[in-house]
Amino acid sequence: MKLQNILLPASFATMALAGPISYGICQGGCAGVVVACYSAAGAVFGTVPAAAAVAIPALAACNSAFGSCSAVCATVALFAPIP
Repeated sequence: MKLQNILLPASFATMALAGPISYGICQGGCAGVVVACYSAAGAVFGTVPAAAAVAIPALAACNSAFGSCSAVCATVALFAPIP
């Protein structure tokens, strides 16, 4: 077997990483989930409910989940190497 037959296919098997791109995709996923969460609670994400002084528990849970998701995205972005 020729060495060229082994090395040529192996040269195409490199790993591609994209730190900033994966961070943006992750944040987009978090935003999509929080919009769905707000919708399920009967509210619109990005608006102030009429009873702004009283936090609706479902919306507080959505906000907490969004913050946790965003924190995970930031952590992943720190450890993902930039090509």
